[in-house]
Amino acid sequence: MKQGFFCARKCVVCNMRYVSLMVLIIFFCCSGQNEKSLEKENRVRGMVVSAHPEASAVGYAILEQGGNAYDAAVAVQFALAVVYPRAGNIAGGGFAVFRLNSGKTGTLDFREKAPIQAHRNMYLDQDSSVIEGLSSFGSLSVGVPGTVDGMLQLHKKYGVLPFEMAIQPAIDLAAYGFALTKKEADKLNQYQDEFLRANNFDFPFLNSSGWAEGDSIRLPMLAKTLERIKDHGRGGFYAGETAKNIIDAMHDVGIITPEDLSNYQSVWREPIIGSYKDFKVVAMSPPSSGGIALMQLLQGSQSFDFKRMGHNTVESIHVMAELERRVYADRATYLGDPDFNPVPTDMLLDSAYIANRNARISLEKTTPSDQIREGKVDVIESVETTHFSIVDKQNNAIAITTTLNGNFGSKVFVEKGGFFLNNEMDDFSVKPGVPNQYGLVGAEMNSIQSGKRMLSSMTPTILEKNGELYMVLGTPGGSTIITSVYQTILNVVEHGMTLQQAIDSKKVHHQWQPDAITYERGAIDSAARNELIRMGHELREVQFIGRVDAVLMNNNGSLEGGADPRGDDAAVGF
Repeated sequence: MKQGFFCARKCVVCNMRYVSLMVLIIFFCCSGQNEKSLEKENRVRGMVVSAHPEASAVGYAILEQGGNAYDAAVAVQFALAVVYPRAGNIAGGGFAVFRLNSGKTGTLDFREKAPIQAHRNMYLDQDSSVIEGLSSFGSLSVGVPGTVDGMLQLHKKYGVLPFEMAIQPAIDLAAYGFALTKKEADKLNQYQDEFLRANNFDFPFLNSSGWAEGDSIRLPMLAKTLERIKDHGRGGFYAGETAKNIIDAMHDVGIITPEDLSNYQSVWREPIIGSYKDFKVVAMSPPSSGGIALMQLLQGSQSFDFKRMGHNTVESIHVMAELERRVYADRATYLGDPDFNPVPTDMLLDSAYIANRNARISLEKTTPSDQIREGKVDVIESVETTHFSIVDKQNNAIAITTTLNGNFGSKVFVEKGGFFLNNEMDDFSVKPGVPNQYGLVGAEMNSIQSGKRMLSSMTPTILEKNGELYMVLGTPGGSTIITSVYQTILNVVEHGMTLQQAIDSKKVHHQWQPDAITYERGAIDSAARNELIRMGHELREVQFIGRVDAVLMNNNGSLEGGADPRGDDAAVGF
């Protein structure tokens, strides 16, 4: 086994326990090599980029052992469920976009579903007003989880290693412990009060004296749950002891039943496929809004010369905001679960429709959002999702975005299972026209119905150039997911940035409502701010937008990994 490898984002020294596999991988930085040896080392043939160094290490090891991108994806997902509990999960859901080295593309929808007993008015009081927090906190906010079924389906169809090899690293991490990063220690400390409010027992993430960087956490109950999945597949999660543990954890308040769990099935769907200039774009179809919204943005962008405008100039920010407000108005109106209501995909992606939609864009002033569609929203969606991108040495590729929704989901912890439950029910239109906790408005298309999948902004995406794999990317960020992926593509294609520069670059965002440009600190200088305000824009500054993790195929056939510095993200390759 190789001991040296190319660290594509930053120096990471990770120790990973594989008791059953007896593997010790030490990560080395490339500094100090001469130019010739560095060029040779940089010809990376396999790449894993995820939100946590331990998870990236797990995926790297699977590729080193002969696994393909899909084996590595399964391993990374289960590892994230251990070391990244605020968003990594086995009790959430998500979407996968993949491309085989043959050029075949596809998607897997393992999004959560509404329980059988769910109904459209379940979060309303007797006056039909929304009961604050009921859809986002506690047992009643939990949707039927899809992650485990999704990973099993993905491995069954495309994996080459035994499933036991893919899940074992996560079992070992849970059983023997892992060290907290500073960011994760801080996040756990931030949510201690909510953990106590949602649970009436002690569990491993509680710490009255506070967590610190380097503290170790062991999750023996989660290790046992993962063992059951390893031994019994679906039955190890959706039936038997784990299913009972999930239902018991909801304290007779939640409405998920054994039937909900046993009936859950992931769905293989056709991707949204379009083009942007010379690039083929493969993205996620509904119930994700990401693919359609991204394609609308890219098609609309072809009418504007972003290369001439420049990066984050007054003109480019204005045009992006104008395109985005129209796309997010469409999102609120037309998108939902296609298994329940037809989604007018052909109309939304029709070039004439998009051209007409954007025809009123002025380069001199804004188009107020209330002239596009009525609505009022005061917040934007949080960033608590996670994404990873993987390419193997055969050029099989996969982009997976997965989530519990909010940080640590519903905050409900399965005591005998060792994991948090999601709060995905809040992604429905709890009341059509009323924003969810993250500020996204939905219409009747996304109303609550028994067995329905809730709308999502997740946007795992793959690009091809001249028929060959070019880029694999995605990000967390709630409503900012779509615009972060969009800007990363523009940064590479139009602004000539390297992948890492494109990811590092400050992002801006508009989501129709609230009628404001949200921008990362440092993205817009004072002169540009003043000019945008003069044009009619309201501006709102935030610390971070998005956490893009991506892989780019260079002209020489090597892979460049880009990991977002906004988190603990790590890119590893060989």
